[in-house]
Amino acid sequence: MKFFRYLLCTAILYTLPTSCKKDAENMWQTDVRPNGETIKIHDISKEFYDLRLPLEVFQQKYPWFQGTVSDEDYAIRRADTAEAKIYRDAIAKIDQEKLARELTQLFSRIKHYFPEIKTPEVFLYSSALQGIMEPVFYHDEENKLFIDVSAFMGENNANYQGLESYWQTSMNPQNIVPKVSLVFAQHFVPQKFDHQKFIDELVYNGKIMTLQDAFLPEFRDELKIGYTPKQLGWAVANEVNIWSYFVENNLVFSDDLRLKERFINPGPFSKFYTEIDNESSPRIGIFVGWQICRKFYNEKPGTKLTDFLQLDSQTIFNESNYKPKD
Repeated sequence: MKFFRYLLCTAILYTLPTSCKKDAENMWQTDVRPNGETIKIHDISKEFYDLRLPLEVFQQKYPWFQGTVSDEDYAIRRADTAEAKIYRDAIAKIDQEKLARELTQLFSRIKHYFPEIKTPEVFLYSSALQGIMEPVFYHDEENKLFIDVSAFMGENNANYQGLESYWQTSMNPQNIVPKVSLVFAQHFVPQKFDHQKFIDELVYNGKIMTLQDAFLPEFRDELKIGYTPKQLGWAVANEVNIWSYFVENNLVFSDDLRLKERFINPGPFSKFYTEIDNESSPRIGIFVGWQICRKFYNEKPGTKLTDFLQLDSQTIFNESNYKPKD
């Protein structure tokens, strides 16, 4: 098997041959006009930590925010200076006007492909680091989108001390919109595996990433997938070798459930069980599935997105003619 390549400089990323991928990306750069709905962002924590605002007034305005917390504990948390500082540090890093514009554009694109979706109400809040593993969540029934600003304070932020560095890769302000897009992409991709094989996992995640391309055509690939530029560069440089490894080790159609943990789930790197592991990009199966789906659209660019999402993984793989070459 060929040796995996090291990237000596992330600038190599911009000189690698990516012609087939470029076509798949550009096809989504269609002119989508705003639908007239403008996202307005509500900063819940700004009011929560404002002790000049009576608790009763806050509760009346956001009756669903308190949950099962007692009024006494609620008041204590409002007065917690450490929590308030985390919120202030986090919100100071976010350009809310820019975020509102980007979310408006995002939902214009989502509605272009899925007209039935309603533009949600958007709420920023701080969980004081308690909810940073799942910082974006959408309440479908109430059509409310919540974004935990304490999860986007930037890599190596002092508040993240002790948190694995691979989690921090996508905890920057520029990762907010891609993570919002990801939540909605996952909402639209059906997960119906008759008999789950590795190729099913690859294509399932590739479909999600295809929606990332459609929803975020102006965003860089590393932001769509939650990589650093260096990690994306390694994946691009080694695409041929990664696929050769999958094929030579009979992994593509394997039903070994451990493959998801090795190549799909979050982690510091992918697990090839070779000396290259520590240098590899994490979640490499998602990257490969993405390239399979991009190759499918190179072959069949006229396929309606909603029809594509209903295709089974075997059909997408066969019709993609995916065979990466040097």
